[in-house]
Amino acid sequence: MIEIIDNVKCCGCNACGDVCSHNAITFQTDIEGFWYPVVDKDKCVNCGLCEKVCPVIHAKELKKNDLAQSICYAAEHKNLEVVFDSTSGGLFSALADIMYREKGYVGGAVFNEDFSVRQYISSDKSDLPRLRSSKYLQSNFEGFYKQVRDLLKKDEKVLVCGSPCQMAALRAFLRKDYENLIIVDYICRGINSPKVWRKYLDSFEERYGSKVVYCKAKSKEYGWRNLTQKVVLENGRHVYETKDQSNFTKGYLQTGVYCRPSCYDCQFKGYPRMADITLADFWGIEKVDTSMEKNLGTSLVMINSKKGQAYFEKVKNRINYVEVPFGSIEAGNRSLNKSVDPPKVDRKQFFEDLDKMSFLQIADKYIVKTTPTLRHRIKKTLKYIRLIMRETQCRPKPLYQLFRYNSFSEIVHGDILLPTPYCIIDIAKGAQLHKKGITRLGHKAKFRHSRLETRLSVAKGATLNLGPNTAIGYGADVEVFGGATLTFKGSGGSNIGLTVVCGEHIEFGKGVMIGRNVTVRDNNGSHYINRQGYRSSKPVLIGDKVWLCEACTVMNGVHIGDGAIVGAKAFVIRHVPAHTMVSGHPAEVIDEDIYWKY
Repeated sequence: MIEIIDNVKCCGCNACGDVCSHNAITFQTDIEGFWYPVVDKDKCVNCGLCEKVCPVIHAKELKKNDLAQSICYAAEHKNLEVVFDSTSGGLFSALADIMYREKGYVGGAVFNEDFSVRQYISSDKSDLPRLRSSKYLQSNFEGFYKQVRDLLKKDEKVLVCGSPCQMAALRAFLRKDYENLIIVDYICRGINSPKVWRKYLDSFEERYGSKVVYCKAKSKEYGWRNLTQKVVLENGRHVYETKDQSNFTKGYLQTGVYCRPSCYDCQFKGYPRMADITLADFWGIEKVDTSMEKNLGTSLVMINSKKGQAYFEKVKNRINYVEVPFGSIEAGNRSLNKSVDPPKVDRKQFFEDLDKMSFLQIADKYIVKTTPTLRHRIKKTLKYIRLIMRETQCRPKPLYQLFRYNSFSEIVHGDILLPTPYCIIDIAKGAQLHKKGITRLGHKAKFRHSRLETRLSVAKGATLNLGPNTAIGYGADVEVFGGATLTFKGSGGSNIGLTVVCGEHIEFGKGVMIGRNVTVRDNNGSHYINRQGYRSSKPVLIGDKVWLCEACTVMNGVHIGDGAIVGAKAFVIRHVPAHTMVSGHPAEVIDEDIYWKY
C-alpha cells in the first residue's frame, strides 16, 4: 500500500491511482499545489499493485535500454511555421506527424481552460498545436495510463511524450514493452507547481485589468534565447516577457523553489535513458554546428533504443539534422545528469506567503534584484567607450555634436544621441530632446567609410523622444516641425535612407524594424484639398514590433497594429490591424495571424 511519508519519494505521476481497480486511491493537493496519493484503507485490499507501478521505488530496474550509448542529433523541422509554434526545433511535431500518418495516437500535455495541465491522447492531427510546446508545470495523468494500455491492447499505434519520471511510470504500469508504442521523454530541469503558475497568470489581470486567454512559453518572436513568455489578454493585448522580465522564469531559474520536492533528488537522471527518444533544447549548438543556429530553436535528439532508431529514420525527410558526438551534448544540458539545486529561499515560508500575497508581492520579496559586480561595471563601461569611439571614429565633428547635444550627466549615464561623422544635426533652442539609453544616428552596419549624409532637424517648440537601443541608419532625413512630437520607443532601427516628416505626431513603438528607403509622414506639407473633413496633418501611430519593409510609405492618419508587416513598396493610407501583412498600392491585408522574428 502506497503511503507517502516523505514528499521527496513521490513524483506525482498518478500511476498508482490508475492501477487501483478498487478506486481506493485519490489525490489531494497540498499547500504547494502538488498532488499526492491518499489511500482509503476501507477500500484497499493490499494487493500491492500501487507499489509495483511506483517509478521512484523501481527506478533502478526501470533504467535500462538496448543501445549501449544514445545516438545524438541537432535537428529542426523543415516547416518554419512549426518551428515558430514550438518550444524548440519542432521535433515533437515531426515525430507526431509520422504517427498520425500511420493512423496512430499521440499523447502529451495540453492546457485546460484554466491553464492547468493534463495529459491527453487522440488520433486527430488537429490536436497537435495543443500538444506541442512545453508547459513548464506538472501535468495531471489521472486515467491516462489506462487509456494508453487499452489502445495498445487493441493493437493501435501510440506515441507518448512526458517527463522522465512519468514515462518511467508508464513503463512500470504497462509491465512489458509494446512494439506498437514509442515513448518520448525530455531533459527535465524540474516540474513546477501549478499553484505558482496560476498565481503568475493572475498577476497579468492585476497589472493590465484583463484576463489571460492564451499563453506560450519560449515564444520565438524575440528569439529562442530570450525565453520569452507570451500572453494574450481578453482585451486583445499581447504581452511579452523575456527571461529578464518574467518573474515566473526568474523565480524558476533563480530561487529553485517552484519545483516538486522529488525534483531535488531526481531518480531519473543520467543513463541509460528509459524512453526510446529523448528531446531537449540544444543549448550550446553554436559551438557544435553554426549552420543550425538561427535563434529560432534547435532540438537535441537522443536516440536511446533500436525501436527509437527505426522510428527516427521515418522522420528524417521532415527535418534538417546533423549527427553530433555524444560528448557534445552535456555541456549545455546540465539537467541531463544533475537534479535541480535545492531552493535558495525558505520554501515553507514561500508557500505560506503565496496564499497571502499576490505574485507581484512574492516577486518583490523572493526574487533578488541582482547588483552588477565591479568587474561587470568595468566591462560595461569599456564597451560603452568603445562604442562611442567606433561610431564617432574619434573625429572632431561628431565628438563636438556629442557634447553639444548631450549633457555631461547624460553621457556618464549612457542616455545619449550618438552621431556618426556625416551627420547634420539642427536642434533649435526651445526644442525638447528626451533620451533614454543610446540612440545611434547615421549608424552604418556596413560601408563604415561612406560619406552619405544623415540629417536630423528638430524645430523650436518640437519634441523628440528617443528610447533605448534606437538605431537610425545612415542617409536618413528626419524632420520634426514646430509643435510636433516624434517618438522612437527604442529597441528598433532603420536601414539606409529613412525619411520621417513629422508635423504633428508620429510614434514608433518598441522593436520596430525599418527597411531601406522607407518614408513615414503625418502631413501633406501644408497642401489643402477642397474635400469635407480633409486635414493636412493626422497622427501616425506604429505599434510594437512592426516590420516596415523596403521602400514602403506610411501616410498621415495611419495606425499600424502590433506585430504587423508592411510589404515592400506598399503605400499605406488605411489602418493596419495587428499581426497582419499588408501589401500593394494602396496597401491591403494579404495575410493574418502573422508572427515574425528579427
